[in-house]
Amino acid sequence: MFGFLFLVFIILVITCAEITIVLCYFQLCSEDYLWWWRSYLTSGSSALYLFLYATFYFFTKLEITKLVSVLLYFGYMLIASYAFFVVTGTIGFYACFWFTRLIYSS
Repeated sequence: MFGFLFLVFIILVITCAEITIVLCYFQLCSEDYLWWWRSYLTSGSSALYLFLYATFYFFTKLEITKLVSVLLYFGYMLIASYAFFVVTGTIGFYACFWFTRLIYSS
């Protein structure tokens, strides 16, 4: 179980890094050198998909009627989505940082 979870995490890291590097390369080719925050937001935006899917799951599959349970669900999903945003954004930023240092070092 943990081996499969680790494999999925490695795939997530590689995917976030590759997408951010490609978009950073396009940005640098258009001579826009302010890539710092965009690299963080590019891979961190997957957390928005996570939260939207949690909202879709809530309205289609769950049958929660009490207000406290709804607030707990969305509160915890907001915290989990924010943590996912921070993790994937950091991965994207460091991948883009490594990439720009590599291409401008020569």
